[in-house]
Amino acid sequence: MRTVLVTGTGGAGRTTVAAATALAAAREGRRALLLTADRDGTPEALLGIPAPRPAAAPAVRRLPWSPPVEAAPGLWAARVAADDWFRGELTALQERGHGALDMLGAAPLDPEELTGLPGTEAFALLRALRAAHDAGPAVAGWDVLVVDMPPAPDTVAVLALPEQLRRYLRRLLPAERQAARALRPMLAQLAGVPMPAQKLYETAERWERELAAVQALIESEATTVRLVVEPGPLADRALRTARAGLALYGCRVEAVVANRLLPTGAADPWLAALSGRQQAALKELHGEWAPEVPVRELPHLGRDPIEAGDPGEAVGPGETGVPVEAGGAAHDGGPATGLAALAGPAGAPGPRPDRPAAEPWTVEDRLADEGVLVWRLPLPGADRDTLGLVRRGDELIITVGPFHRVLPLPSALRRCTVSGAGLRDGSLHVRFAPDPELWPRGL
Repeated sequence: MRTVLVTGTGGAGRTTVAAATALAAAREGRRALLLTADRDGTPEALLGIPAPRPAAAPAVRRLPWSPPVEAAPGLWAARVAADDWFRGELTALQERGHGALDMLGAAPLDPEELTGLPGTEAFALLRALRAAHDAGPAVAGWDVLVVDMPPAPDTVAVLALPEQLRRYLRRLLPAERQAARALRPMLAQLAGVPMPAQKLYETAERWERELAAVQALIESEATTVRLVVEPGPLADRALRTARAGLALYGCRVEAVVANRLLPTGAADPWLAALSGRQQAALKELHGEWAPEVPVRELPHLGRDPIEAGDPGEAVGPGETGVPVEAGGAAHDGGPATGLAALAGPAGAPGPRPDRPAAEPWTVEDRLADEGVLVWRLPLPGADRDTLGLVRRGDELIITVGPFHRVLPLPSALRRCTVSGAGLRDGSLHVRFAPDPELWPRGL
């Protein structure tokens, strides 16, 4: 399934751009599902998505989003039901661990008294990604999944979760736990107290499978990111940080969307000054991203997309009102009609194969000339002052601003020592010198 994750700077119009992207895909004849975790009234006003309500179905048969509504022909939209998902997951976890809870004398919590905790939405988003892909086009009928993600720093943290949590599980429950299972009855007899229930270990294995599946779809070539920004000096700084964070985790940015562009050549000096600053920032965006990553320009509509009015009337750069053909994609007078003018410039996501993306990190052999191997890590947008690098055993710990990742070293580099590092042309070059005690003789 083609998946587009829409994020960007705060207040730049992520939900609107995500909806326009999904509508553009629907207008091309593809069946699109738009998922949003936005808790305010924007999705309801924009697409008619109702607030999620607790479902009566058991958690194992329940999808982590509200019932999808058809906002336009070929476009369905739903809201991620984070609180409902949290209640179902915690209730199920209590049932699996009831033996250990009984041993501790704990009183289980009732579903009615459970409230979603901070961070619940991140896990619910990941579960929704997995559920949408598990359903598949043959069952659900969707060809394109567009997800309205949180602001860029939070999105990077969400996309990093599967890898980080899998690493924690491997450290806390290593492979030797298999032997511990066989010894558990004997240990329980010697200790005189019951050992943790088998279901707890089965839960950890289930988490590992779930996290591995989510990580695989995030790393798939068919999953890309769209960054939304309202051009300006402050937004440019935030976008650089987001770009570095996404690059650190190997996320593929397919487009930068410059949203709410004001018309140029206005007679009003105040509007002309605002537009001039926007155009200067837009020029910088094109210089930094294009042509490798296209910059899509969305006009300011002169009103909110949810307001009633002519869906084909938009205000674009250099224009004071250019008609844009709606193409019949939205229901007449329906919630999606205001998006029709944005669907064209937003553009539908292009086809991509659903396979593991190529590894972005490359090792360059300079042994003959310089006696080193160079590990090249593309980190566009990274700032030298906020870049950190630590070698620990067979891992390299990289810090880029607020983002942090632990990378396992390729096998050849494990027999080397770090001899230097430098940030050049948007890439971190880490130099490794062969360790005479570990490097094979004669090489």
